[in-house]
Formats: sequence, C-alpha cells, structure tokens
Amino acid sequence: MESLKKPVGIRDNEDKELLAWSPPRKEHGRADFTTQDPWRILRIQGELVEGFDALSSLPKAIAIFGSARLGPENPYYEACRESSRRLAEAGYAIITGGGPGLMAAGNQGAFEVGGTSVGCSIELPEEPVANKYQTIALRFRYFFVRKLMFVKYAVGFLIFPGGYGTLDELFEALTLVQTDKIEHFPIILFGTAYWQPLLDWLKGPVLKAGCIGEEDLKLFSVTDDPQTVVDLVKQTAGD
Repeated sequence: MESLKKPVGIRDNEDKELLAWSPPRKEHGRADFTTQDPWRILRIQGELVEGFDALSSLPKAIAIFGSARLGPENPYYEACRESSRRLAEAGYAIITGGGPGLMAAGNQGAFEVGGTSVGCSIELPEEPVANKYQTIALRFRYFFVRKLMFVKYAVGFLIFPGGYGTLDELFEALTLVQTDKIEHFPIILFGTAYWQPLLDWLKGPVLKAGCIGEEDLKLFSVTDDPQTVVDLVKQTAGD
C-alpha cells in the first residue's frame, strides 16, 4: 500500500497567518512574497493536489473522529479500534485525523487487519507526531484543506467522544447533509452516555426554539455497539 509523508518542522501557524487581517500592500518596501496571500494560495493548491492524488483511488471510506486525549487506558479506545477493524473487514477504508488517542485507535483497527488506514494529520503543538498505524499518511498546514479530504473521500462519519475538534467535524457534517451539500451519508455517534446531554439539548431548547426541525434529528444515529456501526454503514452507505 502507498505511504505518503510530508516533512515535519515547517511553520505551524499557517491557518492563523492566512486568516489574520493584514495591512494593504504599499508600492515600495513590500514584505517577503512568501508571507503574502498569493504565495499562500499556491501552498493551498499544492496541498489540495497532493491530497487528491493520494486519495483518489481509495475504496469507500469511513471517517472516524474522536479525542486525541483518550488513550488505550480508556474504554472508548478499544471500542474505536474494534469498530474500525470490523469496518475494514467489511471492505471500507478508514480515514482519521492521524493523531494520537482515538484517532490512533481508528487507524490501528484497520491497520491490524490489513485494511487501508489513512491519516490526515495537522501541524499542531498538541499533535507533533502522527500515529504509526497508517498506510497512507498526509500532513496538512491548513485545517480547511484537511477537512475537505474527510468530506470528499468518506461515505460516512463515525464520531467518538471528543472535544472542540470532534464537535466541529460533527456539526460540519450535519450542516452539509442538512443543507443537501453532500449526500445523506451515515453520521453515527458512538457512546450513548457521552452524547446524551447533547441529544437532550438538541431535542429540548434547540428544537423548541425552532432552530432545527424534527427531521434534523434523524440525520444521525447513536450506538454503543461496533457491529451496529457496520450495519448502519451498510444500510446507508452501501457495500
């Protein structure tokens, strides 16, 4: 299987620099071109081309998200690893954020049974090293390019307990499905006890305020069983 790695050690503030306001350029005394937006556009283009090239031949894939902070000692780690293993055995590639914790568990399950295990890691101080369970390894500067790879190449999202990053991926997927910007692929929350307060909030004040409709609550499923994950994926994403 293909292995594709990017060099480590380059600047880790690319997103911040891209999204920060900068003063208008003057006729003279311009800053170095490599720090300006036209150059960043070329970098972004390069990341897009590299990602598309590496992932264009993937079989149907499931993106797995979850906390980088929950390691092998946490029960969700083994549940994630087992879910990934079963999905890989069912013929699906696995895509994760490529980092530690539950991302490593997702890659590990697929890797151990000879499946396609993709890691799309990001340059962050908290995640300096990508996990070792990857058959295709990509490393991105820009969050939005990385997130595009998940959406473009996955036919389903499996969301384990996590923090802001995991919630960001969850609600982006729900928004894209709700607005019909992507196919209505399965979005599965794993861990009833963890997600129940969020579900209660959505079904309570959010629904009662009219900010979502009853049909929006049908855009995701919740389970505690790895085999149910596979069954739900097969029902909606196909073999």
